[in-house]
Amino acid sequence: MSDTTKFLIIGGGLEGLAIAYSLAERGETDVLVLERDTLCSGMTGKSSGVVRCHYGTPSLAAMSWYGVDIFTRATEIFDDDMAFRQCGYVVGVGENNVKPLEENIAMMQRLGIATEFIAHDKMAELWPGLHLDDFALFAYEPLGGRGEAYMAGMAFAATARKMGVKIRQSTPVMSLLQNDSGAVHGVALKDGSEVHAEHVILATGPWAPALAAGVGVDLDVKAQRAQLVLIDQGVPTPEVPVLSDLAGLQYICREPNGELLVGNSDHQAPEYIDPDKYVNRADDAAIEKNIMKLGHRLPDMPDPRITSSYVGAYDVTPDYNPIIGPSPVDGLFLATGFSGHGFKISPAVGKLVADLLIDGETSLPNVNPADFRYSRFAEDDLLFSLHPYEGAGEMR
Repeated sequence: MSDTTKFLIIGGGLEGLAIAYSLAERGETDVLVLERDTLCSGMTGKSSGVVRCHYGTPSLAAMSWYGVDIFTRATEIFDDDMAFRQCGYVVGVGENNVKPLEENIAMMQRLGIATEFIAHDKMAELWPGLHLDDFALFAYEPLGGRGEAYMAGMAFAATARKMGVKIRQSTPVMSLLQNDSGAVHGVALKDGSEVHAEHVILATGPWAPALAAGVGVDLDVKAQRAQLVLIDQGVPTPEVPVLSDLAGLQYICREPNGELLVGNSDHQAPEYIDPDKYVNRADDAAIEKNIMKLGHRLPDMPDPRITSSYVGAYDVTPDYNPIIGPSPVDGLFLATGFSGHGFKISPAVGKLVADLLIDGETSLPNVNPADFRYSRFAEDDLLFSLHPYEGAGEMR
C-alpha cells in the first residue's frame, strides 16, 4: 500500500514542524510529516532555548533576528506564546576577545539588529551578584531571551494542522525510495507501506546521515554531546538576562522556577555519542567543571546545590553550521546539522525551506541560501564566523 503527498517531511521535531507550518502559510497544504516516535521527542526537548542574534556570520544573525520577531509575536501568530521570555541576552568577553566582539556587534548593527555595548555598572544592575572583574566588554541584546523548543514545535504543529497539514506519529521511516532515474520519490515505512512524494525533506537532526547514506548522500553530521546542569542558588534567581560568558566559556540561563541552567561554551574538544544510546546525565567531570566556573562567576550564592542534569546532542557539521538546501540526489531536500543554532533560527528555517522549495529563492532579508549549501564541504568553502572568539570554537 502507498500514500501520496506533494511535500513529505521526515522528522517531527522543531525544524520539521517549522517547515510544515511555513509551507502551509505559503498555501501548500498537501504536506505530510512523519515522526518515528512522538512530536519533539528527540533533541528538540533537550534544547536550552536561548534566543540570541549574536553570530559572526551575517546569514545566521539575520535568521535569528527574524526569529526574534516571530517569537515576540507568537501569541498573535499562533495563539501560543511558545514560553518566550524577553529577559535579554548578554555576551561578556575578556581582553583577548574585545576586537571580535566589536567587529561582530558592528556587523549585527549594520543588519539592523538591536544590540549595544554596555558598561560594567549596567551589567551589575542587570544581574546583581556577578563577579565582573575578568570581563573587558559586554554586548547586550534587550530583545533576546529564553523560550521552550518543545512548546515552539508544538505551536508550529498545531497551527500547521489547522491549515490542513497531516502529521503521523509512531511512524518510523526505514529507507528512502528512488525511481529508475535515481531521484528520491518517497519512503518505505516500518510497517511495509510506502509514501510517495514530489519533494522529500530530511529533517531528522543527528539521525539524518543513516537515511541519506541509503541513497548515496554522505552527510558529515555527528551527534556532539552537550551536558547541562541545573543549580539552585538557595534562593530563586530574580529575572536576569541570559549570560554568554566567553571569559569563563560557559552560558547561564535563569529557569522559570528561579534555578540556573549552566552549559558549556568550550567546544575545542568535542565528544560524540550515539543519539539512541547514551547516559542522560552529566558526568562527574562536567559537573565539577560547571560548579567551579559558576562559583567563580557567582561567588555569593547563599546555599547552592545541584538539582539535576541531562545530556542532549548537537547535530554538528564540520563548520558548525546547518545544511539547508537540495541534496545531490534529485527529490531530496536537506535540513539538518543545526549545530546548536536550531531553536533560535527555526522560524527562519521554516520560511527559508518553504521559499526555496516553492520559489527557488528566499525573501528573508540579509540571508544568502548559498551559505548553507551541501556542496560547500566538497568545495572547501566552509561557513565560518568572520570574527571568531578565542577559545569558543566555531559555535558562534
